[in-house]
Amino acid sequence: MSKSQDAALRLMIVDDSPEAAEAIVSTLRNAGIAVRPLRPASADEFTAMLAAQPVDVVVAQVDSAVLPLATVVQQVTATGKDMPVLAVCDAIDHDTWVQAIGAGARALAAREPAPLLLALVRDAWTDLEARRAQRRLEARLRETERRCDALIDSSRDPIAYVHEGMHIRANQAYLEMFGYDDFEDIEGMSLLDMVAPQHVEGFRQLLKSLAQGEAPPPRHELQARDIDGNAFPAAMEFAQAQYEGEPCVQVVIRRQELDPELAQEIEELRQRDQATGLYNRATFLHALEGAVDSAARGSTQHGLLLVEPDHYQHLLADIGLDSADDLLASAAARLTAAAQGLDAVAARFGEHTLALLVRNTDHAGTEAAANRVLAAFAADLFEIGARSSVITASIGAVQVGEKIASVSQVLAKATEAVASASATGGNRFELFDPSAVDRAEEEHIQAWVTRLRDALDHQNFVLHYQPVISLHGDTGPVYEAFLRLKGADGELIKPLSFLQIAEEHGLLWEIDHYVVGRAIAVIGERIRTNQPTTLLVKVSQASLADDSLTRYIGEQLLAHGVPGEYLVLELAEAKVFTHLKAAQAFAAAAARLDCRIALENFGAGLDSFQLLAHLKPNMLKIDPGFTEDLTGNADNQTRVREIAAKARELGIRTMADFISDAATMSVLFGTGVDYVSGNFLAPSGPDMTYDFE
Repeated sequence: MSKSQDAALRLMIVDDSPEAAEAIVSTLRNAGIAVRPLRPASADEFTAMLAAQPVDVVVAQVDSAVLPLATVVQQVTATGKDMPVLAVCDAIDHDTWVQAIGAGARALAAREPAPLLLALVRDAWTDLEARRAQRRLEARLRETERRCDALIDSSRDPIAYVHEGMHIRANQAYLEMFGYDDFEDIEGMSLLDMVAPQHVEGFRQLLKSLAQGEAPPPRHELQARDIDGNAFPAAMEFAQAQYEGEPCVQVVIRRQELDPELAQEIEELRQRDQATGLYNRATFLHALEGAVDSAARGSTQHGLLLVEPDHYQHLLADIGLDSADDLLASAAARLTAAAQGLDAVAARFGEHTLALLVRNTDHAGTEAAANRVLAAFAADLFEIGARSSVITASIGAVQVGEKIASVSQVLAKATEAVASASATGGNRFELFDPSAVDRAEEEHIQAWVTRLRDALDHQNFVLHYQPVISLHGDTGPVYEAFLRLKGADGELIKPLSFLQIAEEHGLLWEIDHYVVGRAIAVIGERIRTNQPTTLLVKVSQASLADDSLTRYIGEQLLAHGVPGEYLVLELAEAKVFTHLKAAQAFAAAAARLDCRIALENFGAGLDSFQLLAHLKPNMLKIDPGFTEDLTGNADNQTRVREIAAKARELGIRTMADFISDAATMSVLFGTGVDYVSGNFLAPSGPDMTYDFE
């Protein structure tokens, strides 16, 4: 989907059964979708919810006694909002299908198997986001066109738009250069009439090639003539454009007042990066736009490579900042050598990023070009001033074709690929090909699996710690532990990048063992230095499957002389809902070790308090969705107070995390919440140095 991983689905479920509604929410959460659910209990509540807050998708029971499907669709339609309605039922037959589709539902799904409903919700949400994005883009396009019109009119550069060789638009500077007073004087006039006779035939051929969709030359020099027939030297620059929805060519014509050779030399300097001798970013983007345009017409394919030297910051520390240009110049020389014999354009694209556009090449050709660049970097030592060093490269490659014919998409995929190649060790390339996404994705996943396996075997995971601060005077040290993976350049990678892959390949339980074992060892070290510390540690649902983790915890507590009360094991509320019996057994085993249990993301379910009748944790971590806009949202403040009050009745502590400002802190003081954490108070880090006194 085209949403960020942090985006939450605002889902309204119209269902007579609370348990059935909760099952839908759990199915979505188990699939990795963050859900903000709503479930109206009456027609009035349904109307109020629709008016009060935005909703992305509505899932409605076909035979609901409280809110018939036809009523749901009618009221959703009456809001005038783009809000797809999906119908759900126990079993699909002909009459049910006719009833649901006839009422206006987008689709109908049975409750079981759950993956079918999940797929329909995903599709509806994805389509909704695509429609929203299209509307945003259309609005931006209209605004951009308006601004472009204003800029063209006020530009000192003579600019005209030409369709099939005829003028359809020109600014005042263009008219003045040729001696015309008004655009009506040249409207519909052929551009050939502006060209001196000796250049007419050559220019005619150029216009024919442009009409056939061929890429325009970056610059075309000729003799132009004004209204009085006076000739003057001119240089034309062309770009594909649209005017009032019709494809055309934008023409910029400049008088050549300088000596032609000097003008050519200045133009060459304008296009080049002085440090590397390669084309600069602006020139390269122009070439890339032309390549993407040709790919959009389905006429050809191209390959884009973004190349970065591995461990660049470490290299700078060794060679010195004053040698950075020498390093990039040497890298540019290797890139140029690798591109010999190819129809390619090389450029300096960023501070330490080089780019190579390989024209008219397929997947195999792009892959071969990437391998040539890797080999060119690794072949010999880099001589940088008085120093020499082995330097490898990470490459993000994209196969530019009809399926990815957008400059922004191409650059985004290339940037993602080069970052991933660097993060998984460097000296490699990742190639994104929309026609071979499955293969590329499998290679990417396998690289991550190998890296995670290596991290487990060689202790390449580390823990960071964030202080958890009492709002009621408790000064005992409490920290929450966060897992980090050591990157190739010393950077630390957060779990969001790899936990899904770890889960799919059965590595989560091993990661849980590492985190818990390391946490217990750290607590033991703190106790031996007379700084007894409580640590909150996240545990995944993979460790609920058997008793291996609780047995390991018992062994480690004994080995390090740590009382179990200093270890708090965090379980996600959504996972406990769907693994309730296993969670109960896990909590009971943890209690026998005197360890405590915390439920995180509490309150996000349809009936979170019902869970407390089956599992009594020691702490509730309130879902961050209720504290994101706590100061400006009265409903969120009420919900936080309700959770804190209910927890206090049951003897359960509460905690709010991700606190980012003083205003939120001041509100939390009055809600009854026991503990808080967040970057506003203290960021996470490798050391425990917070002064709780």
